[in-house]
Amino acid sequence: MTSKQSRPPRQGEHQSNAAQRRERVRLEQLRKAKRRRVRIGAVLAAIAALAIVLAVVLLGQSNRAPVATPATMSTTAPPWPIPQSAAPFIAAAGLQVLGQEGTRYHYHAHLDVIVNSQPVTVPMYVGFDIVNRAAVGLSALHTHDNSGIIHIETQTNSPFVLGQFFTEWGVRLARGELGGLVDGGGNSLRTYVNGHLFSGDPASILLRRHEEIVLWYGPSSQTPTVPSSYRFPAGL
Repeated sequence: MTSKQSRPPRQGEHQSNAAQRRERVRLEQLRKAKRRRVRIGAVLAAIAALAIVLAVVLLGQSNRAPVATPATMSTTAPPWPIPQSAAPFIAAAGLQVLGQEGTRYHYHAHLDVIVNSQPVTVPMYVGFDIVNRAAVGLSALHTHDNSGIIHIETQTNSPFVLGQFFTEWGVRLARGELGGLVDGGGNSLRTYVNGHLFSGDPASILLRRHEEIVLWYGPSSQTPTVPSSYRFPAGL
């Protein structure tokens, strides 16, 4: 019995096999392209999610109350300007920024600062919270001009001391210390209230109506000549 011989593929069969191979290659390329699109989509989604998280974090930070600037007292020689940002110094003095002046209790004291026989300006707007050159609030303890008159205007009969005013001013004041001026080297700080020498801590001086306070710094051997009173304008 004669065995059957394999029949060579016909031309049409060759074309059919080639077409199938091309189709398989095309489908595989489509599957690879789809997988790439899925991976790219996942990456883009992750980036978008990260952007949303960052936006939420930044928005949350922008809505937070600003960190208060520390109220660092000046330890330099005069002149002493008012702080650029008053609110932290007002808070450090134990006072609040108010929307308007108190009217129930309203009185005034006067401050002279004399260094080496020269007057030092007590600046205007101590105790005022100023933003963009406009006053947005003030404390119960403040100045309106550079006359040295300290205004005490409050709704409560609370005591105020000179140390609070100097804290608002941003100038260190303590026994034997006024800004960068300290006892020693032949110089000393002396304090007078209504013409009388005050031997305690000047920061503890209680502010009273029409009180005249003098902080005098100069040679320890010198006998100061200081005012004992101040002529307040009518109505103050």
